[in-house]
Amino acid sequence: MKTWFITGGTPGGFGPAYADVALERGDKVVLTARRPQLLDGWAGPHGDRVLVLPLDVTDTEQIREAVHAAEEHFGGIDVLVNNAGRGWYGSIEGTADTDARRSFELNFFSVTELLRAVLPGMRARRSGWIINMSSVAGLRGVPGFGYYSAAKFAIEGLTEVLRHEVAPFGINVLSVEPGAFRTRAYSSFADEPVAETVDDYLPFVESVRASMVDQNGRQPGDPYRGVRAVVNAIEQDTPPHRLVLGASGYDTVHSQLEGMLEELRRYETASRGADFPHLP
Repeated sequence: MKTWFITGGTPGGFGPAYADVALERGDKVVLTARRPQLLDGWAGPHGDRVLVLPLDVTDTEQIREAVHAAEEHFGGIDVLVNNAGRGWYGSIEGTADTDARRSFELNFFSVTELLRAVLPGMRARRSGWIINMSSVAGLRGVPGFGYYSAAKFAIEGLTEVLRHEVAPFGINVLSVEPGAFRTRAYSSFADEPVAETVDDYLPFVESVRASMVDQNGRQPGDPYRGVRAVVNAIEQDTPPHRLVLGASGYDTVHSQLEGMLEELRRYETASRGADFPHLP
């Protein structure tokens, strides 16, 4: 029986899907949310197998308190799911600096703080799983979501290095890259006015927002099927390092990597010619 610590527990998202699948397996769950009262009805039937904690993942002190409470309650954390996050739309040039920094605080730096809080216990037990919820946008940037894409690219790099650093301690690390999934990720966009600061980009940014609003509730990805794919993957004898979720996400990443490989080969001579000449 494992104990899962899952961030981003807002109903309708990946967080509760992870929690439900873990409970189906007979595991215990710590589910965190900024508004934990929204989970009261969900938590009740599960009794002492569930602990719901308030957590704003951009608050370092709250992170430490929540991890300590989870370890005290269940005796340790076996699986950390870094799921909390969201996107803001806008151009690279015209996104307000406060929004750009807020995106990184939520989508990147919160992950680093959670890792620092949870890894000491995993290292002491010489076992554990870290699941970092990235995005297809972390492998191919999405125009109109530049800072979100940048933060997810950073998560990809962080996860790649972390995997090597913690492997000697029996800790595994997986990066998960969902495409468009039917969560509530797009639902708030209809109520958010465009805050673009450069008028030349307004038509483009407004079209991005309209597209997201139009897709809400019609995304092809099923969060529960996605989570079950993740759980099945980490149970393999040789688990993957990363897992793309969703057919459209797979096609997008496949096309991106094929294009990168083709371009790499096309400029191989230029790449290799940048070294100092070999001495005779």
